[in-house]
Amino acid sequence: MASIKDVAVEAGVSVATVSRVLNGHPSVSPGARTRVLAAVETLGYRPNAVARSLRTDQTRTLGLVISDVMNPYFTELARSVEEEARALGYSVIIGNADERPDLQDHHVTTLLDRRIDGLLVSPTDGGSPRMLDAARAGAPMVFVDRWIPGVDVPVVRSDGRQAVRDLVAHLHGLGHRRLAIIAGPAATTTGRERVDAFREALAAYGLALPDAYIGQGDFQAESGRRVTEGFFDLAEPPEVVFAADNLMALGALDAVRARGLRVPEDIALAAFDDIRWFVHTDPPITAIAQPTGELGRAAVRALVDRIEGRTGASVTLPARLVVRRSCGEPGGPRQSPSPVRRSTP
Repeated sequence: MASIKDVAVEAGVSVATVSRVLNGHPSVSPGARTRVLAAVETLGYRPNAVARSLRTDQTRTLGLVISDVMNPYFTELARSVEEEARALGYSVIIGNADERPDLQDHHVTTLLDRRIDGLLVSPTDGGSPRMLDAARAGAPMVFVDRWIPGVDVPVVRSDGRQAVRDLVAHLHGLGHRRLAIIAGPAATTTGRERVDAFREALAAYGLALPDAYIGQGDFQAESGRRVTEGFFDLAEPPEVVFAADNLMALGALDAVRARGLRVPEDIALAAFDDIRWFVHTDPPITAIAQPTGELGRAAVRALVDRIEGRTGASVTLPARLVVRRSCGEPGGPRQSPSPVRRSTP
């Protein structure tokens, strides 16, 4: 993907001259302007995405690109972002990447072309070219929930490691020893971090995390269902399934019920990313809750700081364990377990 430096080399001018041409500055000679525009056309460079975003005039508008608008966690995050932005005198335009890098790039380009003042992004699948170009070009940007190592952008996120340790201690205290995880995409920081935290927490109790007990999901319900079906078909199924996000937990619950099994009598279930629905499931699901509202508000404040010339600092907030009744907690049902039913080949 061509950069502004590539355009400058192709046209035989300075980067500053290219910038002036792209911003319509009258001080550029006709010949230089012609060469720059020809280089832009030849290289397929998209000037508006970054150039317009760096203009000094403000639109009092922020962009928010979230990974999946159907995920209740991101819905709540978007709501808190909009509320805080409105309180600070900004409007918000939201783009849903649907966990697709190409859609993320589409939304980033569109939002910057509309001259937003700054951008909040929850990077999908390790980022995307247009988003990375905008970040490296200095467009005001803050990563929220997820981040990309090595990219110099403030990050507002929660730290779930202690909450995962608390969950494993809780499960160990209930007598569970065979614990499995439905992991998120390995290309995302949250996907990797939650598996690492789970493995470390198990090791503290002398428990292993075999490869067979790590199921690869994609933060979508269907992957939670598929992975849980695979766990049931193991010679020694796990006693607990820990889903690394809420939608995969709901998919896991579907798989349990499809087998005619029960939570927690036949298998325990826990989740990362607590949602309001979990208190209404039967049984209510034990989960790790992120401070979603606080994350959204902190992300907006960090971005506005950057827009208004102040230092936008990274923020890390702790997640917490919410104990309910899906892991065999006291007060939960005490019926005899049913045998695990495996599908026939």
